[in-house]
Amino acid sequence: MSTKNTAPKYNYPHRHLLGIDGLSRDDVYAILDVAEDYVEKNRQLDKKHPLLKGRTLINLFFEDSTRTRTSFELAGKRLGADVINMSVSNSSVKKGETLIDTAMTLNAMHPDFIVVRHPESGAPELLARKVNCAVINGGDGSHEHPTQALLDALTIRRHKGKIEGLKVAICGDILHSRVARSNMKLLTLLGAKVHIVAPPTLMIACPEAYGVTPFHDMRKGISDCDVVMTLRLQTERMNGSFVPSNREYFHFWGLDREKMAHAKPDAIILDPGPIIRGLQIDSELADDIERSVILDQVEMGVAIRQAVMHLLNPHEKI
Repeated sequence: MSTKNTAPKYNYPHRHLLGIDGLSRDDVYAILDVAEDYVEKNRQLDKKHPLLKGRTLINLFFEDSTRTRTSFELAGKRLGADVINMSVSNSSVKKGETLIDTAMTLNAMHPDFIVVRHPESGAPELLARKVNCAVINGGDGSHEHPTQALLDALTIRRHKGKIEGLKVAICGDILHSRVARSNMKLLTLLGAKVHIVAPPTLMIACPEAYGVTPFHDMRKGISDCDVVMTLRLQTERMNGSFVPSNREYFHFWGLDREKMAHAKPDAIILDPGPIIRGLQIDSELADDIERSVILDQVEMGVAIRQAVMHLLNPHEKI
């Protein structure tokens, strides 16, 4: 289901996109509405738009991410920007240069946008203090991943027609997931009722601070939900053993048809990827075109990142 929007004039007040905190409902709806227009543009034969002609986008990724980096690169190029992908493995950072030194060096080159993905929470905010251009958080540690939450919201709205009043279950490694944190903030801001489902070892402390309801039982957590989102185990952020075994984890917390039957009959399935089949979700469900909207999320990611750059572009306010 697609919601038609006319993208009304809106004075987007932010210089950066560092997280969901600080965004109002109007800010979020502005991004979603502008993205709706880009979804339609991206489905046309000619996908180019000269909005960012003469602008420079730097993708500064300290962590690998095929989906996020490619999505930002494609978004920038479709808007006419010059896009530079910095390979950190071959950069001065690997030789001991600090993030601040890197920021000052890049700033001297006068970029217009920097997308930063970093294993340490707060790195994009630190970078934003040192540069004159717009900084977009492409994921920082276990903190936030705002554009992922925005593309998830756009996917949900297009399929359900709304977000307010929906019941959404986020299942998996909640403790280490920046996607979970951004989605908890964004979906509750937009009026959804959010359940988080995880084993005790992977549950966040004080879930009530996010306005969400925690569950350890998968079937109870997704009961009567409109949307079920699965998350992978973030093994790269784990020190020690958080689950007994992959087999036991899937038995209790992996999404399969038996557990999915507890959600609403028309519930949709989201996953930010990468999908670990047979661990967070059964392959049959991941590929079910009646329930899974995982590939739609990938499509919406390009449009959301175009919309964010559109609204952060200092010479283009809509």
